[in-house]
Amino acid sequence: MLKRKELSLSSIFVYSLLLNAGSSFMWPLVTMYINDYLHKSLMVSGFTLLMMSLCMILGNYLGGYLFDRWSAYKTSMIGISVSSIAIVLLIFFHGWPIFTFLLMFLGLGDGMNLTLLNSYATKVTSKSSRYVFNLLYIGLNLGVVIGTAMVGYLLKFGVHTVFITASFFYVVLWLMTLLKFDVDFSENTNSLASNAVKPNKQLTTNHNKSIIYSICLMVFFIYLSYTLWESVMSVHMVNMGISFEKYSTLWTINGLIIVLGQPIVNHLGRRFNMQKQIFLGVFIFGISFILLLLTKSYVSFVAVMVILTVGEIMGLPDVPAWIDNLSSPIEKGKYQGFFNSFMSFGRALSPLYGGLFVEYLGYNSLFIISTVFILGSLIYVMHKNKKAVS
Repeated sequence: MLKRKELSLSSIFVYSLLLNAGSSFMWPLVTMYINDYLHKSLMVSGFTLLMMSLCMILGNYLGGYLFDRWSAYKTSMIGISVSSIAIVLLIFFHGWPIFTFLLMFLGLGDGMNLTLLNSYATKVTSKSSRYVFNLLYIGLNLGVVIGTAMVGYLLKFGVHTVFITASFFYVVLWLMTLLKFDVDFSENTNSLASNAVKPNKQLTTNHNKSIIYSICLMVFFIYLSYTLWESVMSVHMVNMGISFEKYSTLWTINGLIIVLGQPIVNHLGRRFNMQKQIFLGVFIFGISFILLLLTKSYVSFVAVMVILTVGEIMGLPDVPAWIDNLSSPIEKGKYQGFFNSFMSFGRALSPLYGGLFVEYLGYNSLFIISTVFILGSLIYVMHKNKKAVS
């Protein structure tokens, strides 16, 4: 029986949706569970999330490295098996400190899974990489909306119910990996569709690497700042007299805009240069943080979230596609691993970064420096890109 030459677009979308729905069960649960159920301090919960994130970064690297140098299929089976075993064990063992150790293995497996999914996406030749990664981004955010919405409801029935439901997602993913991910890439050259941005043939590998590293640095600062909305912003809004329920609604708005708006942006984006669209999107995203200096009411927070999300859907989904176009065919997994590692590292450091700034310098200083970080790194990427193609 002949092996398929690439993963289908439907498989990529469904896998992205299920993986992010399953992992989204854990992120909003960890801090609350460690504090309210295990009666540990916020410092302990923050350290737990940091360790989970560091394991995810290690998984990002391993996934990309093994994809390029060993077997994509076997690596995928290892990654999803580690995640699945960890989440199933959490059903039975979720006391202290076993909870932390199992979360670390879950982070390791999920890090591999995320990078491997991106790496498989780089091998799709039936559509441009830009189209494929936009589809991935829709699946990611739809999964996050589903996961975060379900965990709040299921927790009323006990933490066992949450872990059982999350395990169901991972078991389905394990079966899907077993049946769908055994792909033969031997004749796949990752030829880009005509509407994809082709790498400049005059660029050397070192020039491409330089641009990729600058993009990854920008991604780090983007997610260092973006994750503030998941940590210190909830405290900031509650301190201003806005309820936590209203804060949670912002994420529903964010998810709906992404799910409904991303296909429109993807369609219109075919008429525009990919790099210029990324630059404009990241600029809008960065400006949204300076606008937080003016927010005094819930309506203004909604307006800033809308602006941030518009920048997000214009700028962020195409970033891995750009990195893919700059990567050589034999290093696709390596540089997708770099992308995911810098993103995970930004997320990991963000709660500590936000907490220190708020404690010593205040929220306004945090918003200003976040804007400077994002726009400064954007200017650096634009400089590197202009220098490389000139």
